[in-house]
Amino acid sequence: MSRLSKRSTLAAALAGAFMFAGSAAFAADPLVSSQDVEKNINDAAAASQAKIDKLSDQTRDLIGEYRSTVAENDNLKIYNDHIAKLIESQQAEMGRYNKQINNITKTQQGVVPLMYKMIDTLEKFVALDIPFEKEERTQRVQKLKDMMEDSAVSTSEKYRRILEAYQIEVEYGSKSSAYQGVLPVDGKQLSVDFVHVGRVAFLAMSLDQKNAWFWNKETKAWEKVGDEYITSIREAVKLARGQAAPNLMKLPIEAPESAE
Repeated sequence: MSRLSKRSTLAAALAGAFMFAGSAAFAADPLVSSQDVEKNINDAAAASQAKIDKLSDQTRDLIGEYRSTVAENDNLKIYNDHIAKLIESQQAEMGRYNKQINNITKTQQGVVPLMYKMIDTLEKFVALDIPFEKEERTQRVQKLKDMMEDSAVSTSEKYRRILEAYQIEVEYGSKSSAYQGVLPVDGKQLSVDFVHVGRVAFLAMSLDQKNAWFWNKETKAWEKVGDEYITSIREAVKLARGQAAPNLMKLPIEAPESAE
C-alpha cells in the first residue's frame, strides 16, 4: 500500500475515534443533568419541610400563648369584677362613716357648750355650798376647766370626767368625812379637826377638843357652840374617821326653813 493510502486510512480511523468519543460524551450528559435535578428537588423539598416544621412549632407556640392569654384575661376579668365589688362596698361603708362623722360633729357642737355650762354651774354650786373640803373641790373644778382646752382629751372623756365630778358632789350629801385644817378665830389661825355630816352640818373642833364651832349657812360664818355639843362633835369626828360605831348625836343643826 502506498504511503498516501496509509495516511488516509489513519486519518479516517482517528476521525472515527473522535466521533465515537463525542457521541459517548453526548450520551452521558442527560444522565448527569437528571441526577442534579433530582438532588436539587430533594434539597428544596427538605428545606421546605424544615420551614414547614418551623412554622408548625411557631404556630403551636402562638396557640399556647393565645390560650394562656385568654385564660389570664378571664382571670383578670374575674379579679377586676371582684375588686370592683370591693370598691363599691368600701364606698358604701365610707358613706356610712361620713354620715356618722357628720352626726358626731353635730353632736359635739351641742355637747361642748353644754359641758361648759355644766362646769360653770358646778363652780357656782361649790362657791355657794357649805365650804367643806373647799380647796379640793375648787381644784377639781379648775382641772375640768383646764381639761376643756386640752386637745389630747377626747370629747367623750371630757364629758365623763364632768359627770364624775357631779357624782362626787352628790355623794358628799350622803357621807361624812373628817380632816385637819386651819380655822380663822379672832384673827388667829387655829388648827382644828373639820367634820361634815352630809350637807346637814359642817363642824370644827380644836385639837385639844375643848372648843367647837359650826358653820352658819345663813350668816356664812363660823359660830362657837356651847359645851353641850362638845361630846357629840367629838363622836362625829371619830365616826367620820371610822373610829366609832354609828350612834345618836346631838349636833347644832339649823332648823329647816318653812316653805311659803
